[in-house]
Amino acid sequence: VQLQASGGGLVQAGGSLRLSCAASGRTSSNYAMGWFRQAPGKEREFVTIITWGSGRIYYAYSVKGRFTISSDTAKNTVYLQMSSLKPEDTAVYYCAGAPSWSYNERTYAVWGQGTLVTVSS
Repeated sequence: VQLQASGGGLVQAGGSLRLSCAASGRTSSNYAMGWFRQAPGKEREFVTIITWGSGRIYYAYSVKGRFTISSDTAKNTVYLQMSSLKPEDTAVYYCAGAPSWSYNERTYAVWGQGTLVTVSS
């Protein structure tokens, strides 16, 4: 499996942005797709996760209610809709794939290249 992330950019605080992560290759129904982010000078952190089969979803507390993850199995693509963006959401966002449900980045064997999201105040 290979992942290609896109959709980052510059947006004002309060604005919205949608990230996409296209997956190539076969995945199982238990396969999990996660989004992580790394802000300047900080460690990479978990943002959200979805499974291809059941559509089970979980959000980090910092983004719950503002971000929405979804998947289009026909297009093998996962989306991250980000709304009410804050300057502290500024980071490089990575999509990643894991063989099963996990919040731990060490479980994720496949990573997209990262896309930069900058939120201006």
